[in-house]
Amino acid sequence: MSLFADQEKRISVLLPLPLSGVYDYACPPGMVLNEGDFVNVPLGPRERIGVVWSLTPENPDLPFSKLKPVLEKLDQPPLPEPSRKFVDWVAKYTLQPQGLILKMVMSVPGALKDPAPKVAYIKSTAPHDLKMTKARQRVLEFMDGMPPLGATDIAREAGVGTSVVKGLAEARTLKVVHVHDASPFAEPDFQKSGFALADQQQNAADDLVEKTESASFSVTLLDGVPGSGKTEVYFEAIAKALSLNKQSLVLLPEIALSSQWLSRFKKRFGVEPAVWHSDIGAAKRKQTWRAIIRGQVKVVVGARSALFLPYKDLGLIIVDEEHDASFKQEEGVIYNGRDMAVVRGQMGHCPVVLASATPSLETAINSWEGRYGNLHMPARHANVPLPIVETIDLRLDKPERQKWLSPGLVNAIKETVARGEQVMLYLNRRGYAPLTLCRSCGHRLQCPNCTSWLVEHRKKGKLQCHHCGYFTRPLKTCPNCESEDSFAACGPGVERLAEEVALTFPEMRYVVAASDTVTGPTQAAEMVRKIEDHEVDILIGTQMVAKGYHFPMLTLVGVVDADLGLSGGDLRASERTYQLLYQVAGRAGRGDKPGTVMLQTFMPDHPVMKALKSGLRDRFLQTEAEARKGAGMPPFGRLAALIVSGEDEVLVDDAANALGRNAPHGKGILALGPAPAPLSMIRGRHRRRLLLKTDKKMPIQAIVKDWLERTNVASNVRVQVDIDPYSFL
Repeated sequence: MSLFADQEKRISVLLPLPLSGVYDYACPPGMVLNEGDFVNVPLGPRERIGVVWSLTPENPDLPFSKLKPVLEKLDQPPLPEPSRKFVDWVAKYTLQPQGLILKMVMSVPGALKDPAPKVAYIKSTAPHDLKMTKARQRVLEFMDGMPPLGATDIAREAGVGTSVVKGLAEARTLKVVHVHDASPFAEPDFQKSGFALADQQQNAADDLVEKTESASFSVTLLDGVPGSGKTEVYFEAIAKALSLNKQSLVLLPEIALSSQWLSRFKKRFGVEPAVWHSDIGAAKRKQTWRAIIRGQVKVVVGARSALFLPYKDLGLIIVDEEHDASFKQEEGVIYNGRDMAVVRGQMGHCPVVLASATPSLETAINSWEGRYGNLHMPARHANVPLPIVETIDLRLDKPERQKWLSPGLVNAIKETVARGEQVMLYLNRRGYAPLTLCRSCGHRLQCPNCTSWLVEHRKKGKLQCHHCGYFTRPLKTCPNCESEDSFAACGPGVERLAEEVALTFPEMRYVVAASDTVTGPTQAAEMVRKIEDHEVDILIGTQMVAKGYHFPMLTLVGVVDADLGLSGGDLRASERTYQLLYQVAGRAGRGDKPGTVMLQTFMPDHPVMKALKSGLRDRFLQTEAEARKGAGMPPFGRLAALIVSGEDEVLVDDAANALGRNAPHGKGILALGPAPAPLSMIRGRHRRRLLLKTDKKMPIQAIVKDWLERTNVASNVRVQVDIDPYSFL
């Protein structure tokens, strides 16, 4: 549908701003506009780039003379219809302005303006009076039949200086032309032979290939134990999408650190995919965004934000480690990347694959009830046995004072390394110690901006808050009682565990892998190389090494504090702990040597520990499901959280109390709060929380929207809505 401006024509434009709804503009004479076109429009005294959202005006009764005209139609492909539908859906679901969602799509404003063309040269006819030199002769011989090239490239290939090239251009022997860079993204080779698949893998791959070929919406759980070959299976679906000239999106929870995954992709398809995450530079982001909307990028692997990129023709979405909590965006527009991936697949009529060894309860139930397909791969590739899981009762097998490794685990480490094998010690705490307190008065060092303790990072010589980034140097004097040198580190972080390893096993080589020691793809790749080349005996890591990595010589995994994460009253505490520990356990024994997992715990009889030891995953999930169903909790009920925050505590309390007074009520509705958030202050903002619980079929967004509209809140107090909350901090 097009709009020809030979009459009075109005359009509605959505701007990437936190504003509700669209704005009407006049289409100038001679300008042809379509839905999805990027346009430059006036907004007050400034100009903004937006998207033609509809050819039907929002306010048709407004006099045409009052409308400002569109200033310019940008020479860019339009925003595809599935992307526009996705913006509308996410806005309604999250109760956020459409413009704020569009801003996530238009996250690289500079990408809408093409880079300036570059100067290049092609061979022309040499004038009769041209003074020829050996250098000039080499240039002309090289340029014979060549496409336009830059001066630097020509000079390098001909073995001359750039002044020779420019001199030939001045003599008109080389003709100056202006060219745009071609797409820097090479096409993956879908015909390249892949990994030899076993029967269970081939059956799963055939199913996904068939669904990809059908070009219709479906959701499939790819449920395979660690090492079962899930990645190789969905690579076959990517190959099919490539053969159909369709784009594929793979979401990974730790994309910036997934060097092994990228290496496997390159080995399978001959080139690396386009990568999208917060660590890539501005120039690369522009390049990638432009190539995606033009269809020049065929495979994108990225973090959750990659969902909002403007795919020209998306034919497949894969969410690897679909259960991972990092797919939940907790700030700004709050959403779950896994759930939004399903919606994006529905909008674009393409299959969605959710891959996991420990599916989330929501996904498992959708699979059990037939809403999602299920491809189960219960065995590792080549029938490598799953690791044996043992629990170490810390009440009986106690570590020495101020140490964290039990005698049983210490002996197992010695025996494993003596056999020439490798060990992973897992502790999900960064830094040296999670808490620092004064021995004299008990004062705890707390962040001045947040209600959280400062974490000691001894190697960096600082105390840091992991919520706002505040840090300070270690203190010599207690600010409370003025005692000197009285501070003590309490509890272990991975740095402190590394210190114990160095003292206990002085002859062993170790490396620490945490988000503040391995900060990007280069460091991650170097860490992987060292482990693969057996330059490391012990890998000490946080959850960043819990999934995805394949180290054939790693046969022992020791979980230092298996109980971490089970306390705190979180709805999903048991489920998350089980998933994380199961993934960690899956790093052991992935080669031709058997693996062992040792869980240090004070609660060996906890259902999570029993489930891990027995290997009865589905029984654990069914028990969790029964408990949730009995309480009416997700996925059998709905939750929405309101997070009230601001710098003025009195105004925050006033707003929270007003929301509490106006809370909805009725059959199937329960409102709780307001109450101080467990982290009652973050980055200098006081925080209060309210929670709404409803029956599953109730329109929770409509209820929350009405609740907010009935409550007056000060302009400098923020109320964030979290539909289906994961975090209760």
